[in-house]
Amino acid sequence: MSVLMVTGTCTGVGKTIVTAALATVARARGSSVAVVKPGQTGVAPGEPGDLDEVARLAGVDDLHEFARFPDPLSPAAAARRAGLPPLRLADVAGQISKLADSRSLVLVEGAGGLLVRYDAEGTTLADLARWLNAAVVVVARPDLGTLNHTALTLEAMAHRGVQLAGVVIGSWPAEPDLAMRSNITDLETIAARPLAGVLPAGAGALDPAEFLLTARAGLAPALGGTFDAATFRNTYALD
Repeated sequence: MSVLMVTGTCTGVGKTIVTAALATVARARGSSVAVVKPGQTGVAPGEPGDLDEVARLAGVDDLHEFARFPDPLSPAAAARRAGLPPLRLADVAGQISKLADSRSLVLVEGAGGLLVRYDAEGTTLADLARWLNAAVVVVARPDLGTLNHTALTLEAMAHRGVQLAGVVIGSWPAEPDLAMRSNITDLETIAARPLAGVLPAGAGALDPAEFLLTARAGLAPALGGTFDAATFRNTYALD
């Protein structure tokens, strides 16, 4: 059994697509996969959320959402605004542990970034990762500003004793600009390791069969794919 968590350097970086990619390559290898979204915000009851996107792309039906709040805010703020009790990540940790007892892999997608608050006490995804002894995939943007966001995220993880599974660029455009090409080397320097994957922009619009091929090509072998960081670096990075 294994628990792998997915966070981002900020919101809108492609966490759900990376989660779906991890799920689809694991399923293709014959692993039993559950996907957890502890707290979904910005989605009303009955509306499709992030887990629906994972189900469509990866074909996973073992899906678990433990709280939903309609406002597009942090889980703590969205619960407060809705007049609902906050999600207790300590309880979520127990539920995930039970899932992990009977699955090969449990993927956990956080809300926003690593230190987004889930309750008034300031409990975060970093706490959940530490309680579960789970490694974390950090999804980063490729463009200007990503170096600071990524460095801060990785520094916070190290300070809290959270293990890094790798940095994945969540959305790489067909025509990367100067900053994006320059950032490749710097992202690897910040992480002190090669990139763990790069998914192309628009991957979420693919059909499941195409998405599986894209996911395999976009994730490093440690995450179940065939992505070669050196080849990507040699193709795109500036000298």
